[in-house]
Amino acid sequence: MDKKNALRAGAVAAGTTLMMLLLSSPALAAMPDDGDDPGPGLSVIETLGLYVAAPVVLFLVIAGLVMALDKSRKQS
Repeated sequence: MDKKNALRAGAVAAGTTLMMLLLSSPALAAMPDDGDDPGPGLSVIETLGLYVAAPVVLFLVIAGLVMALDKSRKQS
């Protein structure tokens, strides 16, 4: 019975994915619109800082706050 349900769920998921891919239209993002005014690109350092360093620092700050404010441990 479980095998039948798993097969049915897989078929529904595959069918839904296939239909979404077939019915979606291309974004045409390569063709700029009349009002587009793109700014300057990011340097390598800015990109690494924004997409690597900032999330790591944010994670460490949140993890530090959780550990510092954790009241489930017995204080001695």
